Amino acid sequence: MQTIMERLKNKVLTLQSWKLRFLLFLLGCFAGGALPPFHLVFLLIPGFTVILWRLEAAASKKSAFALGWWFGMGFFAVGLYWIAHSFFVDAETYGWMAPFAILGLAAGMAIFIGLSTLFCWLIEPRGLAGLLNLAASWTVFEWVRGWIFTGFPWNLLGTVWTFSDGMIQSVALFGTFGLTLFTVLAAASPALLASGKKYSAVAPFALLLIFWAAGEARIAGEETTYVEGIKLRIVQPNIAQEDKWKREFRQEHFLKLIYMSADPRGDEKNPPTHIIWPETAVPFFLANDKVRLGHIGSIVPKNGYLISGAPSATAKGETPFKIFNSVVVVNDKGKLEARYDKHHLVPFGEYVPFRSLLTWKNFNIGGTDFTSGVGPRTLNLLSLPPFSPLICYEVIFPGELYDPKNRPSWLLNVTNDAWFGKSMGPYQHLASAKLRAVEEGIPLIRAANTGISAVFDGYGRLTAHLPLGKQAVLDSGLPQALEVLTPYGHYHNWMLAIVVVFAFSAAFGAHRLSLRN
Repeated sequence: MQTIMERLKNKVLTLQSWKLRFLLFLLGCFAGGALPPFHLVFLLIPGFTVILWRLEAAASKKSAFALGWWFGMGFFAVGLYWIAHSFFVDAETYGWMAPFAILGLAAGMAIFIGLSTLFCWLIEPRGLAGLLNLAASWTVFEWVRGWIFTGFPWNLLGTVWTFSDGMIQSVALFGTFGLTLFTVLAAASPALLASGKKYSAVAPFALLLIFWAAGEARIAGEETTYVEGIKLRIVQPNIAQEDKWKREFRQEHFLKLIYMSADPRGDEKNPPTHIIWPETAVPFFLANDKVRLGHIGSIVPKNGYLISGAPSATAKGETPFKIFNSVVVVNDKGKLEARYDKHHLVPFGEYVPFRSLLTWKNFNIGGTDFTSGVGPRTLNLLSLPPFSPLICYEVIFPGELYDPKNRPSWLLNVTNDAWFGKSMGPYQHLASAKLRAVEEGIPLIRAANTGISAVFDGYGRLTAHLPLGKQAVLDSGLPQALEVLTPYGHYHNWMLAIVVVFAFSAAFGAHRLSLRN
């Protein structure tokens, strides 16, 4: 008598042509519900189970690749739909491009999932070996997606667990990519029930339970400690993107930030010592703007700093003329103390690749391309522990957050998620920031124009935040970094390599054992 799983598998194996493609696309859409902010992790199971079943029966490289590609189309179309909001900021010019951009991006990202299913099929897609190969292959190509063509490691599968502080502690050991591997392992393991392999199907879930228990034990009783004498004021002005760069509103936006920063409400006995504004909060080139620098200096606490996102440019008369997306530091005398230029720019958002061939404008100031900075940089200031600035999506790149020769005590992520409205996008961005704090054991401060501004300690625990779409200031202490360097913080993706090699080796061993039996 057939079990339910055997009957389901046989039904899936009879599907052909468009019915199979539609099912995979639909299951990919469902899997997108596992991503922040919904975290419906169980929705991953049907898709990965069907993929593993169909891989066993795939007759060609083309069909093996198509399995992952159609699933990936659904997964990324749901997970990245929020990018459409940016096209409707200037709907008259760019609105028509939104559906093409979403489907095009989903199709491109789905290639990596297609490659992972193809690679699994080429090695060994059957049984326990197939399960291990699928998990390892998915992880390898997720890592490749994180760096090839400048990289886009958004919505790494490990982010589905960011609702649980206990579960994500494992990324301090092997990074978010490693958590991805074990997530795929568990999500696809029910496929083995159709072959009667109950223990092999349950073991990955038991492993995740062990990770959760170990993570909870790691943070149990560990209170967040703060750097003495430092109080940060994070300003969230909630300025709509369609108004942000309008010339007639720029001075008004600037004064709004000034007034919010100087708001006397709060803890009078422990007032702010430093002020943080979001990405491109200052809509002016500040270098020679003595009037506005004076305004800023007037509200900076004594011996403190104001740290803000702002555009920067080459000196007057210098050729070629270049602009940068920067973080600037202004002291209480209205003087620029330091500057960091964003080095990981967003293709088509901050610059257009192959500019000599493509002539359309990007979404930024007058359509002018930003120039990339030299790389990660740790800023050392007199009254603050050293920190590494991360502008917008620079925070999504694991292991690339700071100068390895000058490790910071905290991370600062300034961003402008107003482009993406009240959608999944800002929550997914926040989840990436949370994981970076756990991986490195370094606290992360986040200042976002429309939210979500937040403070994470070195365990990735949210200690304070402002919700999406709210105009407010957030006063918070600066959490201290963990005393012991995390394994991932020390070795970075070498830890991932160990996990992947172990998974492929275990798959090889399982395959050899199945041949003997």
